[in-house]
Amino acid sequence: MWPVWCFGEVLIDFLNIGASEEAGLRLPELRQYPGGAPANAAVAVAQLGGQAGFIGQVGDDAFGHFLLHALQQKGVDISRTVIHPTAPTPLAFVLLDANGERSFEFLRRDSADVLFRPEQFLPQWFQGQGILHLCSNTLTEAAIAATSMYGVEKAHEAGWWVTVDVNLRANLWPGKQIDVERVHALCCAADVIKISREELQVLGGEPRVAQWLEAGCRLVLVSDDGNPLYFATSAAHGGLSGWVTVPRVQVVDTTAAGDSFSGAVLYALARCLPEQPALLSDEQALRAVIGFAIACGAHTVQRKGAFPALPQFNDVAAAWQL
Repeated sequence: MWPVWCFGEVLIDFLNIGASEEAGLRLPELRQYPGGAPANAAVAVAQLGGQAGFIGQVGDDAFGHFLLHALQQKGVDISRTVIHPTAPTPLAFVLLDANGERSFEFLRRDSADVLFRPEQFLPQWFQGQGILHLCSNTLTEAAIAATSMYGVEKAHEAGWWVTVDVNLRANLWPGKQIDVERVHALCCAADVIKISREELQVLGGEPRVAQWLEAGCRLVLVSDDGNPLYFATSAAHGGLSGWVTVPRVQVVDTTAAGDSFSGAVLYALARCLPEQPALLSDEQALRAVIGFAIACGAHTVQRKGAFPALPQFNDVAAAWQL
């Protein structure tokens, strides 16, 4: 099985779990959870039984040490996770509406995660074969964007696969203005892209899928809430395309659903590609990968939080058809 290394932010999700009334004020009740999209994906891989590690940076504060402990406790290799001596650990406040849908507020200015620099990617990290996974949240500032693309370049030079969960969060961008071309450039450098239908429209719509495949991407996965998921592969992998049905479940919290899906795809690729290099050219096998990932996402939305909601393999073993 290949190792999966996830690069980017690990942060505290303060999740809105209710509210109370006091002195005429409605006071939201918040619970501290470990989170961050790439960190969630790493935990998802580890929970399923894969070899997962996290590349990134936390602050030398109570939150940072809590996150390091949480990653390690979930089986994630933190040997490439750095403690910054002065910058704070990033924080996110996740507010839920009556339907379990989220809104976000972030405390991330000059936080430890965005201060990771290219020279911190060490050449020996890319020995052998593996997968580097990242999201668009490390593109929000020029310096961390350059670091992200440097890591992608080094991964490709070593023959690694690069996977991207687009995971747009406008609140993280200066003036809430997403740099579409910067995100597009990352997608053009990816082997596998996971993106929502809404995010795809922000980046330019359906033509982008063809552009990414022509640029060298092997597989694009487009989720659409509870609607069927669309997939497309490059010509080199048969030019396959189609839809996979998503089951209806009772949604409690969608906080890590996409990360659970991405982690399951990563796990399946890391487990199967060493013995099945033509995996993405086999439509039946590809549909099995996607179906398994959908089952993991469905498991996660029925539970609160990020790390605690991610399934272990036994939870979703019935969905594994590979």
